[in-house]
Amino acid sequence: MIDVLLGVAVMGTVGVLIGILLGDSFLYFAAGLGVMLGIGIGLIGGRRFFFGIFVGTVLGGLLAWGVSGPENITVGAGSGAAMGGFLGIWVSMLIDVFWRKQVEASSDHEG
Repeated sequence: MIDVLLGVAVMGTVGVLIGILLGDSFLYFAAGLGVMLGIGIGLIGGRRFFFGIFVGTVLGGLLAWGVSGPENITVGAGSGAAMGGFLGIWVSMLIDVFWRKQVEASSDHEG
């Protein structure tokens, strides 16, 4: 349940930011799509993915604010969220491979 709520919060926020960037007519569509994607990813357990998106959103927004001013925060946050999601999936896959190798190595020593 926590993953679903986290997904709704993170992906809904990303959807709102994208909707603001695209214009008011896209706001409800983008936010709704973000919430639906958040529910779906939350149901399959994407906590690391959501954390990557969250960190990317915050860092991207802060970087855009520092480099080009407050009028570009939404662009930076949206771009940062995309990169954060990519890096979150990448790190998640590396962690899974690492743990799989650890389990295989420990089972080889036992048998």
